[in-house]
Amino acid sequence: MTGLRLGLAALMTATALASSASLGQAAELRMSWWGGDSRHEATQAALKACGEKHGHTVKPEFTGWSGHLEKVTTQIAGGTEADIMQINWPWLPLFSANGEGFADLNDLSGIIQLDNWTGDQLASTSVNGHLNGLPVSTTGRVFFFNETTFRKAGVGLPGSFEELFAAAGKMRETLGEDTYPLNAIKETAALLVSLYTTQQTGKDMIDPATATVAWSPEELAAGIAFYGKMMQDGVVMSQEKANAAGNANLYEKPEWADGHIAGSYEWDSTYFKFADPLQEDQKLVPVKTLKGEGAVTDGIYRKPSMMFSISRRSQNPEAAAQILNCLLNEPEGIAALGTTRGLPASKAAADQLKAEGSIKPELAEANEIIMAASGPTVSPLNEHPEVRTVFLDTLELYAYGQIDAEAAAEEIIAGINEAIEDYRP
Repeated sequence: MTGLRLGLAALMTATALASSASLGQAAELRMSWWGGDSRHEATQAALKACGEKHGHTVKPEFTGWSGHLEKVTTQIAGGTEADIMQINWPWLPLFSANGEGFADLNDLSGIIQLDNWTGDQLASTSVNGHLNGLPVSTTGRVFFFNETTFRKAGVGLPGSFEELFAAAGKMRETLGEDTYPLNAIKETAALLVSLYTTQQTGKDMIDPATATVAWSPEELAAGIAFYGKMMQDGVVMSQEKANAAGNANLYEKPEWADGHIAGSYEWDSTYFKFADPLQEDQKLVPVKTLKGEGAVTDGIYRKPSMMFSISRRSQNPEAAAQILNCLLNEPEGIAALGTTRGLPASKAAADQLKAEGSIKPELAEANEIIMAASGPTVSPLNEHPEVRTVFLDTLELYAYGQIDAEAAAEEIIAGINEAIEDYRP
């Protein structure tokens, strides 16, 4: 019976694929994206392979990052956008505030194998129940720690914030006052505040139903005060001291390379950016999200790095869906695209590339951590430029002792609510 069921399943799959391949007539489509040379070459190869497989022609339209948003904005405003578009996740509120800015891919589920994404992943690119795009890759913030420094200090890698604080004290005693188990300035500091507050409340910063800050001033003040305690107890370097050392990126700093700053909270996909500059005897490892006492969720900051969308004005949405499915879910497209857009979010693509040995184990481990963690769906409005500016500038005032946590929380909430008032339903 098992063999019969497998045989029937294979027959049904083959029939479905054959049916999909025969949808409509040959179509002429366009696809737009941004990137560098390696992405351009891989995507053109993938479009050629998928076009030949499904009998369509796809004209590539590609640029660098600079100016691409302006180009897409002009095209969408004039109704001249490509059939398939690579869209940056934070652009969703700009182009589809009500969820109807792109084709609803739920309507094309007979062609696109949506079961290759989790419900959370699809929710992240949905607005008002409309699936506006497919996550090409999913990224998230993960803790990286220098195992060598922790070993020299005689402590294990932390599994909680309490253990992180304990490790900081031990490092100061054994390795000196200028050794810190974690980096936290600017955006990283703001995201650590968000992490702690999300863990304690179970809520993302932005309430998706109202497009207002979901946290109360008291809840956010507790997160800010937690960051203050990190600076006070030497878990992280103070912003004043860090800024005095210059504006170099963390991975360019000698104190990172030699292990005196022994950890950070970064995007999983940036592992090698931070691991490669370490001195030869240093080893960087990803660890599960740290949580504090009272946490109700891991609070993972997980998002699509980008998505593929179909124009709501496409004259050939079924053909566009065939190409989209091929790029992300079928062997020809998967092989051609590889990891030029990060670790694929599609299960089919991830499984294929892992089996081929195309994904380095450190990246796979970091990505598995962020995919397994719990947390509310993150709103793209978290990355609105004015939202980030308000949060970072106010947090810096707090870090310099110019305002207290309560005043900082009030100011951040008021500033963010003002910045996103145009996105309210």
